[in-house]
Amino acid sequence: METLQILGWIYLGLMLGSIGTIIALSLFTGPKMKRYMVENEELSFKNKILKGEIKRLTKSSRRGKPVPRKKRTWKRKPVKK
Repeated sequence: METLQILGWIYLGLMLGSIGTIIALSLFTGPKMKRYMVENEELSFKNKILKGEIKRLTKSSRRGKPVPRKKRTWKRKPVKK
């Protein structure tokens, strides 16, 4: 009977300890996760802006003078009468 009571207290201590550990870990890691999520969103936003700038700058560099045509090497065939 006494052994069963001791085992009950051990079981209760383990359960309360595990619940307390889970709560403590969530309190300590919650703000870090929030900070990481905000930083991730900021970096993805900056990435989109920079990609748009790269695309805009490469398009504007193509607007210069057009490339001249290659010289045609063929001649017209004479018309038969």
